[in-house]
Parts: sequence; C-alpha cells; structure tokens
Amino acid sequence: MKIRVLGAHGSDLLLKGPTGSTICRSVGFLVNGELMVDAGTLASGLTLEEQQRVKHILLSHLHHDHIKGIPPLVDNLIGMIDHQVKVASLPSVIDGLQKHVFNDMVFPNFFNLKAPRHSLLRAQGLEAGKEVSVSAGISITPIPVNHTVETVGFVIRDDTAAWIYSGDTHHTEEIWKVAAQTPNLKGVFIEVSFPDSMMDIAIQSKHLTPTLLAQEYRKIGKPDLPLYAYHMKPSVREAILQEIAHLGIERLTVLEEGQELEL
Repeated sequence: MKIRVLGAHGSDLLLKGPTGSTICRSVGFLVNGELMVDAGTLASGLTLEEQQRVKHILLSHLHHDHIKGIPPLVDNLIGMIDHQVKVASLPSVIDGLQKHVFNDMVFPNFFNLKAPRHSLLRAQGLEAGKEVSVSAGISITPIPVNHTVETVGFVIRDDTAAWIYSGDTHHTEEIWKVAAQTPNLKGVFIEVSFPDSMMDIAIQSKHLTPTLLAQEYRKIGKPDLPLYAYHMKPSVREAILQEIAHLGIERLTVLEEGQELEL
C-alpha cells in the first residue's frame, strides 16, 4: 500500500520558522490514489485530476477537521466524474454529516442530489468490528476508540500488509488488543495533539500527549513496530516534538505533509 500524507496536523496553520514558512494541514491520508482516510485536506491537498480518482472516503468521526474537505471536493467534482464517491463511516457519522453539513442549508445534500444521473456521494454504513472491502484489494475494520464523540480507528489491510490508524483518541484498549493480534502489521498511526504541559486540555478533549502516546503504543507489546505520530496542533508543534524526542521509542516517525510511505 502506498500512503500519501496530505495533512498530518490537528488544524490548519502557516507556521513561520527560521528557514521559512511551513504549511500545516488538517489530517488526511490518501491510500493507493483512491481511498481517503479522513478528509481534512481532501480538496486542498490534491489537484483536480487527483481528486477525480478518489472513490472512497473513510471517516473516523464527525469532528470538523476530519470532514471539512468533503464539501469543496464536491464543488470541484460536480459534473466531472461518472462514479459515485462512497463515504464510509459509522451510521452516527453519516447521519451527522447529512444533519449538520449536507442539510441543504449549510451545503446541498449531495447524498441525494442527482448530478445528473446519480448522487455524487453515496453513504456506506460501517459496523464496529466487521471487516469490509472499501477499495480495490483493500479492506478495513473499524475499531471503537475513546473520544468525545463516537469514533473509530481502523485496521487497513491488503494481501501483503496491514496498518492501524487510531483516529482521535485518549486512553483506549480494544484497538491495541487488535493490533497485537494483526498479522503482517507494518505500522501504527497514533494521534498526539498536545504537549504534556497541556495535559488537562488533553484529558478534557480526550486526546493524547507524548507521555500518553507512549503509554498507548506500549500496550501493543511490539517494541519494534513502526510508530507514526500525527494530529499535532500546529501552534504547539515544537513543544510536542521536543517531548517526543525523549520518549525512547526507536522506530517513531513524526508525519509531515508531503511524505509518502509504502507498507
């Protein structure tokens, strides 16, 4: 599987540094050119030609930074493609999208609006713990995690490799038990949103800090498993990086926009 990092952060911000500016974008990963895992940067991170190849959008939960790329994608693709783009998530997320975003007030309901032969978006409800095929050769299993709204992480696999995406989470258990038993597991993507100095905010918002990230990772029991950290709030990125450097996890990579991974 080829994974392209379109967005690796928990918000959008232009960071100024000593060598220039860095664009931080909300989370979104493009898999094999046609499957999006969360959609914060779905439209702004892809050319029109690349957007036309997207066939599936996989959503971990309903929070804005994970869904906000879908309306501009629709604006860009209307009348441009023949296929429907499947939006796959828990029923509560699909319902929330249509109630709060695609409600014909904030944005037209392109789950129902014909353009011209069929709706551009098609909902695909997922059931926690049940594996389904979502793209050519790729299957996913949603696993519940601990966040402020109903949220899942995902086991994402093809015939040769698997990786785990945590979604937004705080202390959780089930997904790490699944990780420990997943064959051909090549990596785990775990969020880290705040530095340890903001532990109170992390607890209240049910996110992770570097210390909590290390605790969650070690529950898997595979110290050689590659760990990819994402979802840092850009305004506190440097503090998080300094703390991550002292975790003692050898195979830890902090994801950045533009990176490409092959698992």
